[in-house]
Amino acid sequence: MSQQQYPQQPQPGWGGPQQQGYGTPPFQPQPPKKSKAGKIVGFGCLGVVALFVLIGIAAAAGGGIGDSTDTGAKDKAVAPGRTPESDKAEATPAQETKTQAEQFKACVAKSGTATEKKAVQHVTKVTGADKRNDILDSAEVYTDFDGGLMSDNQGDAKLIASAFTSCYESKNGLVSVYGQDGGLIANANY
Repeated sequence: MSQQQYPQQPQPGWGGPQQQGYGTPPFQPQPPKKSKAGKIVGFGCLGVVALFVLIGIAAAAGGGIGDSTDTGAKDKAVAPGRTPESDKAEATPAQETKTQAEQFKACVAKSGTATEKKAVQHVTKVTGADKRNDILDSAEVYTDFDGGLMSDNQGDAKLIASAFTSCYESKNGLVSVYGQDGGLIANANY
């Protein structure tokens, strides 16, 4: 028996002739990397805008520069023989001598209902009604009622809170009505 040899065909890329379409592709360069400069500039501008927003909020909360409600006497003309202090004293002498509770009772007596007028007779003290900044106003009304949210006088306390909201205005105010022992009875937004 003799061994037969089969003719071998040369393998492509092994020294034999190469056929079209086969083989290693030519060198192709990588695409250029994206620049991150746009992101950096964008976040930088966002930081500047956020800083201006924070400054604006702080100015609004603190009253800002050039408050238009400034009642100071600087830069105002004064007539000879008169001072700004004497003008203030003449303007509202009766208003300044009344306590906040008396002012509140007078307001309810002028514009309140009969049941509100009856309920307000139990008010002993009012605090926080004279200074308002429309950011977080808090007023307290003290009464001679028994305190607590389950008090028997809760209906009258709600009438007092309602009367307070009729007399005073704030964008973000809260009035709380307390009993003689300091317990909270009712509250309302004004």
